[in-house]
Amino acid sequence: MGRHGEGRTLPRARRWKLTALLGAVVVVLALLVTVVVADWQSGGRARGVTGRLGGHAADVGWGFTHTQYSADLGQDAARKKAAQTLSADPMPQNQHIMGWGADNPEPRPGVYNFADLDRRIALMRATGGTPVLTLCCAPDWMKGGGDRTDWSQQSLEKAPDRAHYKDFAQLAGVIAARYPDVRHFIVWNEFKGFYDDSRNRWDYEGYTEFYNLVYEELKKRNKNALVGGPYVVMDSQAPGSTANSSSVTGPWGSLDQRAVDAVEYWDQHKEGADFVVVDGSSYTRDGSRLIPDEFAATRKFADVTTWLNRTTGLPVWWAEWYVEPADARDNRTGWTEPHRIAVQATAMMRLAESGVAGAFYWNPEEQGADCPGCLWRSTELGDGGGELPMLDLLTHFAKAFPPGTRLRPVDVGGPDAGQVQALASGKTVLAVNTADRQISARVDGRQLGLGAYEVRWL
Repeated sequence: MGRHGEGRTLPRARRWKLTALLGAVVVVLALLVTVVVADWQSGGRARGVTGRLGGHAADVGWGFTHTQYSADLGQDAARKKAAQTLSADPMPQNQHIMGWGADNPEPRPGVYNFADLDRRIALMRATGGTPVLTLCCAPDWMKGGGDRTDWSQQSLEKAPDRAHYKDFAQLAGVIAARYPDVRHFIVWNEFKGFYDDSRNRWDYEGYTEFYNLVYEELKKRNKNALVGGPYVVMDSQAPGSTANSSSVTGPWGSLDQRAVDAVEYWDQHKEGADFVVVDGSSYTRDGSRLIPDEFAATRKFADVTTWLNRTTGLPVWWAEWYVEPADARDNRTGWTEPHRIAVQATAMMRLAESGVAGAFYWNPEEQGADCPGCLWRSTELGDGGGELPMLDLLTHFAKAFPPGTRLRPVDVGGPDAGQVQALASGKTVLAVNTADRQISARVDGRQLGLGAYEVRWL
């Protein structure tokens, strides 16, 4: 009872009525919790609703990551065009603090260089995007190097020495104080440098110690900061494989047990977290196999998201997701753009169905005109900065299916119904033709003719 009820006794009749009323409320709440939990555990797919309700501060939605080349440099007219393009439909934008377009932020202890990071943050602010920073990678002096920055991949992907964990945490704190409007921070990238070759597993103990120091420093510098990890790669094995296979399985295969162990250890020993973040692909770790095919393999994103929700109870972010296997040079250029967009759309459907809180498309921006999968034409070109098909998909999807969107079942029929993937919310329907040919199907009561790999908003 409240303060005003202290020292008083209710009449017996009123006490009985109040007890009955409270009992009824408890029953109703129990039923609601049962429905919500059952809905969450099933991923919401059976009834066409999201796996969890929205409204969490970590629900940033659909965005992208800036890489080596972005819209902060290039031709003036093209940069202005790109800024207009991104401002039309603002989305979360992620940037690493070192590498991927940003210079060494602390080349010597206590000597800072934030020119590149300032420029990228300025672009995010100017275009209205929610800024996100990935706290990777580390200055050379923190990992056994000297004053000179070694930009080789081997050096860049090296973790700080344990003796410098606190130094990196302090750098993270300086960055958080420099950009007080940045509230979302991802700690490190893909466990880079944290693999223990002697034990053939991730050094999740070392990473978690590192994470906790960074987490504490960020929270001290900015009480509104939202921090997540562990950003480990959700590698998977083909069905039937016994090498490092886990109980997290699907028609796509099984999650690598080493990744499962890393997430579970971090979850049990972390100082705190506002979201859990991972990355991964729909194809297998060995052989880059898409099982059963490139479209059906995307179910992995839903299954892993559901497992992460159950394991951690935290909102789930995908810092990167990939659907097209890379070649020897890590380029994904083997598919036509319609094919690529169709598979990406299907992957995003699976993520949305499982209730993902954030998902960042890794923008493979280049300096030339030929740029498969890019979001906008390179700003190094005089006529650059304009929207490309993947950005159109990303912005449409972000508006139609933000975190917490209540989805509804979609009726798909006709002779080619098996070739259609569909997702619906309210009056919005997204239909994807997964076939490399013209098809005819009835989607949500409308008869459609869909071209090869066509993505159609209804």
